[in-house]
Amino acid sequence: RELAPSSAGQFAPAWSPDGNHLAYVTWSEQEGGHVHKVAVAGGKDTRLSRVSAFYNTPVWTPDGKEVVVAKGPWQQQSELSYFNFIPGEGLVLVRLPAEGGPDRRIAPLKGIHPHFADRPDRLYVYEGDSGLVSFRLDGTDRKVHVKVTGSATPLREKPEVADEIRMSPDGEHALAMLNNSIYQLIVPRIGAEPPSIVVTNPSGASFPVKKITTVGGQDMAWTAGGKEVSWSLGNTFFVYNLARAKAFEDSLRNAVAAKPAGVASPTAGKDSVTKVYEPRATVVELEVPRLKARGTIVLRGARLYTMAPGAANDGIIENGAVVVTDHRIVQVGPSAGIVTPAGARELDVTGKILMPGFVDAHAHMWPAWGVHRGVVWEYLANLAYGVTTTRDPQTSTTDVLTYADLVETGDLVGPRVFHTGPGVFNGENIKDRKDAQNVLKRYSQYYKTNTIKQYLAGDRNVRQWVVMATKEQKLTPTTEGALDLKLDLTQILDGYPGNEHSFPISPLYQDVVTLVAQSGTYYTPTLLVSYGGPWAENYYYTSTNVHDDAKLRRFVPHSEVDKLTRRRTWFHDDEHVFRLHAAQAKKIVEAGGRVCIGGHGQLQGLGYHWELWSVQSGGMKPMDALRCATVFGAESIGMRKDLGSLEKGKLADLIVLDRDPLLDIHHTNSVNMVMKNGLLYHANTLDQLWPTEKKLPAMYWWNRGPEAPALLK
Repeated sequence: RELAPSSAGQFAPAWSPDGNHLAYVTWSEQEGGHVHKVAVAGGKDTRLSRVSAFYNTPVWTPDGKEVVVAKGPWQQQSELSYFNFIPGEGLVLVRLPAEGGPDRRIAPLKGIHPHFADRPDRLYVYEGDSGLVSFRLDGTDRKVHVKVTGSATPLREKPEVADEIRMSPDGEHALAMLNNSIYQLIVPRIGAEPPSIVVTNPSGASFPVKKITTVGGQDMAWTAGGKEVSWSLGNTFFVYNLARAKAFEDSLRNAVAAKPAGVASPTAGKDSVTKVYEPRATVVELEVPRLKARGTIVLRGARLYTMAPGAANDGIIENGAVVVTDHRIVQVGPSAGIVTPAGARELDVTGKILMPGFVDAHAHMWPAWGVHRGVVWEYLANLAYGVTTTRDPQTSTTDVLTYADLVETGDLVGPRVFHTGPGVFNGENIKDRKDAQNVLKRYSQYYKTNTIKQYLAGDRNVRQWVVMATKEQKLTPTTEGALDLKLDLTQILDGYPGNEHSFPISPLYQDVVTLVAQSGTYYTPTLLVSYGGPWAENYYYTSTNVHDDAKLRRFVPHSEVDKLTRRRTWFHDDEHVFRLHAAQAKKIVEAGGRVCIGGHGQLQGLGYHWELWSVQSGGMKPMDALRCATVFGAESIGMRKDLGSLEKGKLADLIVLDRDPLLDIHHTNSVNMVMKNGLLYHANTLDQLWPTEKKLPAMYWWNRGPEAPALLK
């Protein structure tokens, strides 16, 4: 039931103490944000804040008379790339009357998730290395209560600190989250120094610690006055009753203690399953139609590069035609043999090149976390440059789940957003195959990513347990070697079908080339961040005028362009290593292997073409390079049946080029039109051309800076 319909985004809802109202924050790039409240029973919402700003994480005071909220400059939020606000940067905590009015400053926010616990006059905030702190509502009398870490590992110089800590309503316990796992612990009130508790080794902890999740969780909270703990995972909401869990565990211990000596447990053996208390789970299902075109359009007269595997003449069709109905390709072939269906629109693209949309197999497009953007320029830039499909192999956050859904529904304009979700790292502390299965259930059962990235999760046993679990749960894993060729090679031998980033040692000889090619590994070298030498992106930044690129300036805020272009390190041409790495990619493709294009998010949109040109720079045939950019990329993310080539039945993702990339690979950056899911756009403007004509709304950064009049035309 939608409580307060609004054109602005609504985020971070917080229950009032009596449960009758919700406070929440709004956000739009054009107007900034505000703090609102709405009655749960329904009715008109009330705006509490007077000043437009960036607001986040509201929390009611225990008496329900005020709302404490984080506040910061909205212009900064609108142009951030890669990360949301660094905790504390530019944000202060303020108090707002629950009936609305001017706010009162409390203190700068140096952490995350402000909340109340045992005392109505003290606010708790988690500050990472500093631990869980509290202070009075005037910002004074600061105290540190507890610090929580994981165990030290060979891969970390110091133990990893908790991602979050929340004090219980009675002030005696806390919840801690570390690497997706939630722990309950006692908070001792002894000594001058705050206690530091290692939660990943409960048996060796100095104070009682209990892990209460098996698969993982996020958005943890105390509920029912501290008698229960809640968390979410994907679209599932969990409630863990502490008393019932203890009674369940006590009954298991009593059953073991009552068992006669020498009598085997009825569940003992290879197939036994350790019983654990199962929290109450509620699946929240919301269904919204996907955005897709309606109608039939024929693109006629172009030279087609179909990229269809095994097709005659390298899949090239002179004077061809493509028929699209709704969001699928229904016919591809020579123009003379294709009749325009009755009622269809025909578009003359004579003299142009028509090929599948580009696939970025390693695309880090990280819009702001938490409070979501209503406009994602990273998505716009990629689509405008012909990238119709992306796969992010490490998102660092689950926010990508909702961003990807917003693209599917048409609330955001952008390419298809596939992703692994957050990576599987060493901090998961996988000790056996069962642990690996539980960790991967987050991705297969709750996130439903279809793919995961394992990155230095442990020794070779751990890596093999992970890859076995992916096969069982029908996930496609990828990985990277962290500048260690031995790690790259053993992961290939262990069955990982994807390898991200360049092999750190070049040249590769026949044994390694054959292994990569014949194992079916999809190798995405990301040469813009080359290993073993200067990053290839520096070559393009210092040899081309990126700053004044009109198209880039339309789709990327000026502040971001300045940040990327105005201070670069210059290298002599013979220091660059990307051509050497590219020559190895050529060997792999010519041996029958698969190489993919991944721009790594270094420069959204245009950077994809830099990566494609870099991969081809080692002498790869231009047609092979185009395969790397299309069909190989689609295969690598498990989408070969739907994407990557112009074939009947495929999704209607295609691009129209003004110039021929087989004559000069740099002509890939001559995208004239781009179609995604049957929707056709003008590439230089992203104005929609089919099935209806619709201009791209004015972007919030267009009215800033000296070029504003030209951008607004």
